[in-house]
Amino acid sequence: MTDLKQTLYGIARAIVDNPDEVSVIENEDGKEVKLVLSVAESDMGMVIGKGGKIAKAIRTVMKAAAATDGRRVNVEIRD
Repeated sequence: MTDLKQTLYGIARAIVDNPDEVSVIENEDGKEVKLVLSVAESDMGMVIGKGGKIAKAIRTVMKAAAATDGRRVNVEIRD
């Protein structure tokens, strides 16, 4: 079973300038998983990207990872 929380955590730490301020909260309800990604305010631009492209790519990767286990994932990004 894929650890979605750890996957998102690793992706986010690789992108930001302040990896120590990255945190992920996971709420699981059956096959539905909600992940809340928190980063430093100064790193929000790096995580969201121009026009939201990076955020969309992160969500796509996470959905693919969840699909391997037959689960659905929702990623929310906060500062």
